[in-house]
Amino acid sequence: MTAVVVVSHSRAIAEGTVELARQMAPTTRLLAVGGTDDGRIGTSFDAVSAALAEAGAGGEPVVVLCDLGSAILTTETALDFLDEADRARVVIADAPIVEGTVAAAVSAETGGDLAAVAAAARSATGVAAPHADERDLRGADAVERSAVIVNVSGLHARPAAELVKHATAFQSDITLNGVDAKSLIRIMGLGVPAGTTVHLMATGPDAAAAVDDLVATIESGFGEDWV
Repeated sequence: MTAVVVVSHSRAIAEGTVELARQMAPTTRLLAVGGTDDGRIGTSFDAVSAALAEAGAGGEPVVVLCDLGSAILTTETALDFLDEADRARVVIADAPIVEGTVAAAVSAETGGDLAAVAAAARSATGVAAPHADERDLRGADAVERSAVIVNVSGLHARPAAELVKHATAFQSDITLNGVDAKSLIRIMGLGVPAGTTVHLMATGPDAAAAVDDLVATIESGFGEDWV
């Protein structure tokens, strides 16, 4: 499983970001690195190096997210001290640290490889425009159904992540209200509240099974309280 490392100038930011991501990706290896060795604001070469070593201890790929330029420089310096094979398994993703970490963690949780997890992190720039890449899957083989969001808090972060995990398990292209159901950032960006009827559409070899599974997931309330 791909690991995710968060490097921030602030220990609180790094740890808080990982705490948030862990709510949606409980089995993914998530490491927080923040502040200097003596607790000040800044970055630590030794701490970053130790986190990279821990994250990739079993040969796992690692995606790193950094908050500011000098955090990137510290991480790049640490990468320079790795051997070529280990360095090839690490990618620094150019992405917002909080949104990017959450998206990367969910992708890793669903089995994403290094490229997929890094791409998920980089996609975390469109929260304000969830319909920017809206797609219409209508066609002869399209399967469509509607479902009502019944949990009290609507499609907030954890239910959105749960929906994306289910969608990612299928080969078919799937949309919810016109956006990619496999993109956490797009789904969260919809801001769907409780009581809303959402429209699912899928096309591909397992489209019917995918839609049935997602409708059941939505109607179950994602394991949360119902309205």
